[in-house]
Amino acid sequence: MESTVTRDGTKAVLQAGGDIVSTTVPGLRPVLRDLLQEGVRELVLDLGEARMVDSSGIGLLMAAHNSLEKVGGTLTVVHASPEIRELFTAMRLNQHLTVADD
Repeated sequence: MESTVTRDGTKAVLQAGGDIVSTTVPGLRPVLRDLLQEGVRELVLDLGEARMVDSSGIGLLMAAHNSLEKVGGTLTVVHASPEIRELFTAMRLNQHLTVADD
C-alpha cells in the first residue's frame, strides 16, 4: 500500500493507498506521528482506495483523532465507502470522527 501526503501549512491530506488493516497500520503509524510532530492540526484522511478498515485501523484512527484533539486539531475522513461508513455508524465512531459527505 502506498499512501501519499499533501501538505499546506498546518493542513495535510493523507491518501491511504488501500485498506487500513493490521498489515498496513505499522506503515501508517509513523506517517501520522510525523505529521503531528511537524505541526499538522487539520488532517484529512482520504479512504477512496480503502475497501476495509479493521480493528487495528480503527485504533489508529481513534489514536490520531485523540492526538489531534489534544492540540485543538481535527481529523476528517473523506471518500469512505458505504460499507466503511456503515461500520463507523454501527460502532458509533461517527460521533467522534468527522466523516464528510462525498
